[in-house]
Amino acid sequence: MLVLEAKLEGRKEQYEKLDEAIRTARFVRNSCIRYWMDNRDIGRYELSAYCAVLAKEFEWADKLNSMARQASAERAWSAISRFYDNCKKKVLGKKGYPRFRKEQTHGSVEYKTSGWKLSADRRYITFSDGFEAGTFKMWGTRDLHFYQKKQFKRVRVVRRADGYYVQFCIDQERLEKREPTLKTVGIDVGLNHFYTDSDGQTIANPRHLRKSEKSLKRLQRRFSKTKKGSKNRAKFRNKLARKHLKVSRQRKDFATKTARCVVMSNDLVAYEDLKVRNMVSQRVGRVPRLEATGEPVRVRNRHLAKSISDAAWTQFRSWVEYFGKVFGVVTVAVPPHYTSQNCSHCGKVVKKTLSTRTHTCPHCGHTQDRDWNAARNILEKALRTAGHVGTNASGEIDQYLGEETPPSKSTRGKRKPGK
Repeated sequence: MLVLEAKLEGRKEQYEKLDEAIRTARFVRNSCIRYWMDNRDIGRYELSAYCAVLAKEFEWADKLNSMARQASAERAWSAISRFYDNCKKKVLGKKGYPRFRKEQTHGSVEYKTSGWKLSADRRYITFSDGFEAGTFKMWGTRDLHFYQKKQFKRVRVVRRADGYYVQFCIDQERLEKREPTLKTVGIDVGLNHFYTDSDGQTIANPRHLRKSEKSLKRLQRRFSKTKKGSKNRAKFRNKLARKHLKVSRQRKDFATKTARCVVMSNDLVAYEDLKVRNMVSQRVGRVPRLEATGEPVRVRNRHLAKSISDAAWTQFRSWVEYFGKVFGVVTVAVPPHYTSQNCSHCGKVVKKTLSTRTHTCPHCGHTQDRDWNAARNILEKALRTAGHVGTNASGEIDQYLGEETPPSKSTRGKRKPGK
């Protein structure tokens, strides 16, 4: 599935019509969440049928395309099913209970195969539902002529701080060819450097949020001094949102380009299976009022949380895995245990604190940068499972290549008959 995006150009009254459609889609989603709260035994199909009830009850809700209402109900069910999955998996902390969406500077409405139409030259799009937003010109770099109309499965209108965008979800598998490089690499992400690989090369940490903090704080102060409900407050809210949007786009652009370069330059990419969510929060143990549940309390780690979030390690890993599938490169996530403590030369454990940036082994005398040593250990762990695909954090293997099916835990270690 490909997602292509273009910016919409229209008149002010057309944008107001899109805002009405976005508000209606949010109302349908929130109503479905409320309906589920009142009737916990319902499922996905009951929520889809509830959209027709809302259309009959509210005249302005009937203006939204029927498939767009169903898409909003699907979004509500997605939040509900994610909550159920987290409860079944017994995820620590909050389980992601579905919440109501509020009025924000951003929002979206999603159409399926009706309610919109492309022009013959694929440069204009017309929305033909009850809101009658009309025809918009699309500004983008992607040519939509390469795809047939039946491949367009969904069209999503997204409102951001700097304008309105349209996203096309196209049923097209992306596969690209590349020449094998016969190289393998292990990557250790960090804060001093964005990452250090097993060859000793480093990539500087861009620190997009840190560089923009001064202007962000200035805008936040000016925004907080404005009167609620005033036009001046709306103006500074938009300025602040634009600045945050720029930072997020810089972070995404860096992660995308860096991940593509890493995948294109190697035939195997190894990295740590880090739980970033646990790294930006700190477990402080149990308190008496939660002894019955036994769940630990987590507080914000105020020392490194902002720097870790600014580095966007999770986003970088997601793009590495995506480009790995596109270009046919093996990506392996290894358990992070002892990658920084073990010596990459002799394998002995060398205890060190986070402030110790140089690895010095007292057993073999090997001296190396801490992150470089960790990257070599990560690559070594990955090469142990070079014939496997889908290594997860626990070290279990999802799929074996060229080998017999692994024995189950019940038969592991038992003697064969006659031996």
